[in-house]
Amino acid sequence: MAERITSRTNPLMTHIRRLASSRSYRYKIGEYLGDGVKLLEEAVRWRAALTAVVYTAGTALPPLPEDVRRVEVPDDVMCSISPMEAPQGALFLARIPRRDAPERLEGQRWLALEGVQDPGNVGTILRTADALGADGVLLLPGCADVYNPKTVRSAMGALFRLPVWSCALAELTALAERSGLPLLGAALREDTIGIREADLRQGIILLGSEGRGLSEAVLAACTRTVRIPMRERCESLNVAAAAAVLLWEGGRQSQGA
Repeated sequence: MAERITSRTNPLMTHIRRLASSRSYRYKIGEYLGDGVKLLEEAVRWRAALTAVVYTAGTALPPLPEDVRRVEVPDDVMCSISPMEAPQGALFLARIPRRDAPERLEGQRWLALEGVQDPGNVGTILRTADALGADGVLLLPGCADVYNPKTVRSAMGALFRLPVWSCALAELTALAERSGLPLLGAALREDTIGIREADLRQGIILLGSEGRGLSEAVLAACTRTVRIPMRERCESLNVAAAAAVLLWEGGRQSQGA
């Protein structure tokens, strides 16, 4: 049975606004916020740990698990809690899963990000990694929160399907060694080779922010550095575009194309 809430100051509405705006609050409570019916459908399909769904009258919702709280609100209340400028009729809350890295990585190709601070870029990279066959994504310090509403929205459901873990550099290097995976940093150095000459079929590909690239500490930990061939007049690619090129090339090599 659905509830109906009409007050913007209702505790649940206040809770939702705090989830949207505060990273520390999200992790303290252990919940995150997603918006839109399409994303809700993906969350249900991939069995995200939903706790509540808030929607406006007339919104067509997917079949929800029986234990999920259902709350109908008027349009003005939805506008006050939605992180989107044009709310899409539904929001959902879900529990944050554990994000500690495993003892060993399964699969062949992973991405690792350092200092990628834009939530939209992180979400787009997750979506790209899911589409182009990466086995998961590792986040080094300085990255945007994977449970920021903008990240969740940009990932377009990949967050529900793809392993995503946070770790420090020392943990990453130890994990790579235990997993038998080389660390391949995207960079421009004297010993850097082009991606067509590099073996991208297996390894952890590391990407830094557009402005700073990978730190010296991360570069020192890399087995090899690789570059994407570009026109000389161009200095760099958007980090999400770079991730797409590197993963596509790794997939091409794996298929022997």
